[in-house]
Amino acid sequence: METPSQLRSAANTREDIAITHREYDEKNVIAVDFGPDAMPSLDIVGESVIVVAGDRQFEFERPAEATDITTNDGMLIIKE
Repeated sequence: METPSQLRSAANTREDIAITHREYDEKNVIAVDFGPDAMPSLDIVGESVIVVAGDRQFEFERPAEATDITTNDGMLIIKE
């Protein structure tokens, strides 16, 4: 599973956003850290995912492979 391009672009232009990919027993997990002071909120409307982190908003299409999208400890977690 690939990181949505909107999140990749944000990470490329902002030093406080970090993206990590992990593989566990043939499952992929993408974790997006929006920085120490950003506590992201998440809303999923149909196939659109909207994340608000601090004063920034990110909107992207739900990855087809994603089985679960949540927030935990200030991070966005996308699981396959």
